[in-house]
Amino acid sequence: MKKLVAEFIGTFWLVLGGCGSAVLAAGFPDVGIGFVGVAFAFGLTVLTMAYAVGHISGGHFNPAVTIGLWMGGRFDAKDIFPYIIAQVIGGIVGASVLYVIATGNGNAIGNFAANGFGALSPGGFNMTAALVTEVVMTFMFLIIILGATHKNANSKFAGIAIGLGLTLIHLISIPVTNTSVNPARSTSQALFVGGEALGQLWLFWVAPIVGAILAGLVYKFMAPNKE
Repeated sequence: MKKLVAEFIGTFWLVLGGCGSAVLAAGFPDVGIGFVGVAFAFGLTVLTMAYAVGHISGGHFNPAVTIGLWMGGRFDAKDIFPYIIAQVIGGIVGASVLYVIATGNGNAIGNFAANGFGALSPGGFNMTAALVTEVVMTFMFLIIILGATHKNANSKFAGIAIGLGLTLIHLISIPVTNTSVNPARSTSQALFVGGEALGQLWLFWVAPIVGAILAGLVYKFMAPNKE
């Protein structure tokens, strides 16, 4: 239960901090933080939670990470579904808090930092571009995580590498999909936006999980985490 609470809190903070920066601060008149600020916000949420609660749960905060770590031989299969449930609930609660804040000035929530392709893509990118982006970005995210947390790596700096890795991923892919690489983050925002955001949610579960599974297999081949 302590691990699940840690995953809940970590995912809550990821959604509130990352999506909150996109919804509240990215386009603020004259002084908005823009895409670069949002990218750093997402990276900082993971970096801060990795050091705050990572020692309790492993610091996944993402169903794709949980599945990728399992595929890479780093996580027990029996804990996959409890972790994913805690992550999704944490994301939804984070989005709920953000909704209350974002509507506090009477404005509508807009796209609420939801992920999407076509009309829902910031740059109008199609489904193929979104699918490739999410698979490849999640693949690389898991390669970074599996490498930074390997027994032969300096794990004291793992949180920094992972947080900066997520920042870079956002810098690349916000224009394409608003960047998911995290089904819990996508689900929390789509539930509030509804409509086509919910209709496209399948891609932001399938693509990150596929990317994570591939990364787990590749890294396990390259560097088994065994004595």
